[in-house]
Amino acid sequence: MGKQDNQRKTQEAPGIGLLNQRSLHSALREWYSLPGDRFEAKVGGFVVDIVRGGLLIEIQTANLAGISRKLAALVGEHKVLLVFPIPVQKHIIRVTKRRRKVLSRRRSPKRGALIDLFDELVRIPHLLNHQNFALEVLMTREEEIRCDDGKGSWRRKGVSITDRKLVEVVDRILFRSKWDFLKFVPADLNQPFTNKALAEVAGIPLHMARKVTYCLKKAGVISEVGKEGRALLFERPSVP
Repeated sequence: MGKQDNQRKTQEAPGIGLLNQRSLHSALREWYSLPGDRFEAKVGGFVVDIVRGGLLIEIQTANLAGISRKLAALVGEHKVLLVFPIPVQKHIIRVTKRRRKVLSRRRSPKRGALIDLFDELVRIPHLLNHQNFALEVLMTREEEIRCDDGKGSWRRKGVSITDRKLVEVVDRILFRSKWDFLKFVPADLNQPFTNKALAEVAGIPLHMARKVTYCLKKAGVISEVGKEGRALLFERPSVP
């Protein structure tokens, strides 16, 4: 029996959770799956992407706020692995309204980085220190399909993003516990430190440094220990 046949056989809730899912989600589920996995299985009143023995695997391609309640409920009773992709390279493909013809193809100048993870982690910082929660980030190459249908964001002048397609997974980074997130706080950073100091030493924008300290403080990875003028002071543990 082939892999696709096996998936069809072990999918427990056909159609549930698949509507409105784009190509990227389906491709990542296929890439991540192993023989014996159960797909779209109902657990605790929720439909879970992949059930692998005692492990629940959720693939979320955007908007972690939309899945926060589900994750919080599931980690109370189950081991949960959240899989989240970040595109390090993206090609933007523009198609006609009926999507039958490609009008243009260009490489996006924006390149994703692991630090971009915190744009979404600010939605679920309370989960990072839960013993049943783990996170795997997949660095990907993607195609983004756009259609000038007048229904998209005003920022794109009405152009809709109609699909995201996986080209390749180029790297994967696993965070097994909250202490793995200390990699975002350089060991040579003077203690205690401010957001400005973190931004300078880590080479990240100040607004991103604020998101890092917010998440790591909420997760109990770093501590807020005072102020330097108006700036908050944080400290990382010497030995986690």
